[in-house]
Amino acid sequence: MELTEINTLLEKLSNAHGISSRESEIAKIIRAEIADYVDEIRTDKMGNLIAVKKGGDFKIMLAAHMDEIGMMVQFVDDHGFIRFVAVGGWYNPVMVGQRVILHGEKGEVYGVLGNKPPHVMTEEDKKKPIDMADLFIDVGAKSPEEVEALGITVGTSVTMDRQYTRLAGTTVTGKAMDNRAGCAMLIGALKEMKTSHTIYAVFTVQEEVGLKGAKTSSFTLDPDVAIATDVTIPGDSPGVERRKAPVYMGKGPVIGMASASGRGHLADPRIVDWLVKTGKKFNIPCQIEVGDGGNTDASAINFERGGIPSVPMSVPARYIHSPVEVIDLKDLEAAIHLLAKAVETKPKF
Repeated sequence: MELTEINTLLEKLSNAHGISSRESEIAKIIRAEIADYVDEIRTDKMGNLIAVKKGGDFKIMLAAHMDEIGMMVQFVDDHGFIRFVAVGGWYNPVMVGQRVILHGEKGEVYGVLGNKPPHVMTEEDKKKPIDMADLFIDVGAKSPEEVEALGITVGTSVTMDRQYTRLAGTTVTGKAMDNRAGCAMLIGALKEMKTSHTIYAVFTVQEEVGLKGAKTSSFTLDPDVAIATDVTIPGDSPGVERRKAPVYMGKGPVIGMASASGRGHLADPRIVDWLVKTGKKFNIPCQIEVGDGGNTDASAINFERGGIPSVPMSVPARYIHSPVEVIDLKDLEAAIHLLAKAVETKPKF
């Protein structure tokens, strides 16, 4: 795919909405994008979108999670202010003052995330960490009845109101780059790849709340090897210690060798070698990451069926789990090419 095509695809995916367990809008977009490039598409009981390119006996699973972090309506108080629970991992200060979209029964409703104004805080209040329990959503309603009339009920999903935007050069910003960038990587690779192997392209659900879709789908499919496409933290912005995030934006996709300080995922070195050699053969830049935090779908897949060799392949993304995540389209372009070329061969087991 060319950069202009990648940009158009990523914009469509980033601007769409789908928190964990509510991924149907994303699945519909993906299904339309890949229909002409696969032999079969189905949705399993969990909601995972599974596309199959039929081939030989060697089976490669490529997984990209569709869900984004968000919120869910829990309670409406007597004055029409909406309390919520987080769906996925938020850093609370990022949420203050954001505009949100509530996906109600009658369509989208806009609101703002509010909390006590600093003008009425005590000095002790200002020193306290922001507690999510103190945040609320204001949709302009004055009572629970007005909120209900808008189509908002307990369980309504909530996402950030942000639009995808180009920055300088080939960098872009938007919500849910984690993991719509991974979805775009997998879609692009499906369009480019020429392989004799059987490919299971799985767009998974509920990754942000426990890697659940990857776990169920990999058990069912029982692949020989798996690659999870995702994002990772680069160490090239202020405040990030490069020792803990030793990769850069603009230097290509990242192959995750280890994560989560010894208790997380350890990639099979034969798969890492397979991807690195593919990059060298086709002059595609890539980076190796040994990190100490975070897991991907590869972690869950690795524990299924007696152990499925798996590896995460990511694009660097700044400010992840915020509404303003930033990636470089050149990294995504390189990742698409690397993934497409890798599946032409297979690791040496």
